[in-house]
Amino acid sequence: MDPRFRCKAIKSPRGGKVTEIEWGDGHRGVYPHDILRGYCPCAGCQGHEGTIKFQYPTGVQLELDGIEPVGNYALRLTWFDGHGSGLYSYVYLRALCHCDECRPGAMKDDRSELPRS
Repeated sequence: MDPRFRCKAIKSPRGGKVTEIEWGDGHRGVYPHDILRGYCPCAGCQGHEGTIKFQYPTGVQLELDGIEPVGNYALRLTWFDGHGSGLYSYVYLRALCHCDECRPGAMKDDRSELPRS
């Protein structure tokens, strides 16, 4: 398995607004909760189109209630408002990384549409 897509550790403190993931290649990914929720890959948030667009999360809870690994390829994020149907593949999460090294622009709106993976 490519170490870039192997999740070694997750840090998401209760009440926090950011989740951090340590990847197998040593990279520390930074994931603001508004980015994770806005790019939720589930069909309820994105429909059945071929790409994923940022859906600004208005009126929803941006605090994570749970993070569950799904096999060796994804995480299921459950939010305090009960939403939890999105599976975030490790490849997809690396594309969402919002650290200074990875993010393509300073704002979430600068990110182009993301392919489903």
